Amino acid sequence: MSDFLGPHDAALRRLMGLHPKKIDLSLGRIERLCAALDHPEDKLPPVIHVAGTNGKGSTMALMRAIAEAAGLSVHVFTSPHLVRFAERIRLAGRLIQDAALADILAEVEAVNAGQEITFFEITTVAALVAFSREPADLLIVEVGLGGRFDSTNILPPPRVAVITPVDYDHREFLGDELSGIAREKAGILKPGCVGVVARQADDARRAIEVEADRAGVGLRWMGQAFDAHAGAGGMVWQDETRLLDLPSPALVGAHQIDNAGLAIAALLAFDDHRIDAAAIGRGLQTVVWPARMQRLSAGPLGARTAAVGSDLWLDGGHNPHGARAASDAMRQMAARDGRPVTIILGLLANKDAKGVLEAFVSLAPRLILTGFAAEAAAKPESLAGIAKSVGLAAEIADDVSDAVARATDAHGPSPHILICGSLYLAGEVLALSPETLPN
Repeated sequence: MSDFLGPHDAALRRLMGLHPKKIDLSLGRIERLCAALDHPEDKLPPVIHVAGTNGKGSTMALMRAIAEAAGLSVHVFTSPHLVRFAERIRLAGRLIQDAALADILAEVEAVNAGQEITFFEITTVAALVAFSREPADLLIVEVGLGGRFDSTNILPPPRVAVITPVDYDHREFLGDELSGIAREKAGILKPGCVGVVARQADDARRAIEVEADRAGVGLRWMGQAFDAHAGAGGMVWQDETRLLDLPSPALVGAHQIDNAGLAIAALLAFDDHRIDAAAIGRGLQTVVWPARMQRLSAGPLGARTAAVGSDLWLDGGHNPHGARAASDAMRQMAARDGRPVTIILGLLANKDAKGVLEAFVSLAPRLILTGFAAEAAAKPESLAGIAKSVGLAAEIADDVSDAVARATDAHGPSPHILICGSLYLAGEVLALSPETLPN
């Protein structure tokens, strides 16, 4: 990925060195730095704040596409990035320029003066500085980890707080109980905002309701205050007063209907008269979100698969919930044409490998395991043992290029091929060619 380094990368490496020896979920460090920078968090456009475990990125991409289709100028803060850090900061529709990012990082680093702070905290402050200096109609902010003590929760009350489906993830920080994880996510609910919440497991729902009552926030639940479902050739969205016949979202997978329904509800709660049915329809058709059931036809891997009549898909889902969504999407493809499915999987060692692999068992795919360039990547040999325990036979590839070569060398019908399991692996794939870089 060295071809894509920018003038800010030396600063990013220095900022990583400021990391405290032990991470404690706290807002103290970021509050200190924001105060020293004259509180950029108080000089922002109206905010939609997004927490949850799954679907945050897709829901945010859908919101941005719809809002921009309506003519709104939109800032976005998301994490992690796939290839370049600049992907995290979108200013009025465009990724932040390298030179501007380098200047802001230098300014924030100087004001911090070497004090202990996490990488995510100090780069969140840099993003807030950037957002505070350029006008926009809307700022969409993704929680990094949890919610209550996440760096992004330094924000004043958002206009809308969105909670996507909550599942088990980051257990080392958020605990092993779904109710406790949901309580942390619900920490973004603040007095004065509207809460828009996806369908949840019962334990998560009860925890979110308790936190909402504590904050005095009214909740709009999917399946109760509004809902969305597939319709003839598209999707239908409805609430107590409206029924919208809409095109299907351009993002692949049945789960994207729910994500689109949540995005629409959030934007209607945002309450800007420009966001009407026509803009919603245009946004659904034009939305793009890299590494979420993204079809790859460009770049060396896309070219190789296309040459043998296969289609190549990329998905960064890294927990059982995300794996089930990807598995369902691949099952639908296979059902349409009867072609086999090949899964190329790489995971970080701290993820629920058994749960992820179990999600693919009913698909009966050919499974190829690969490592990737991350220190915390799981060894393919270890994953192979877990795969065997759930009833999946696995092959081991040297790297993702070798895995795709194996997948396309097979005899018989050309398979549908999915590379999945980690955003780090997805970033490695996208970095193989300038044609596939997220923009």
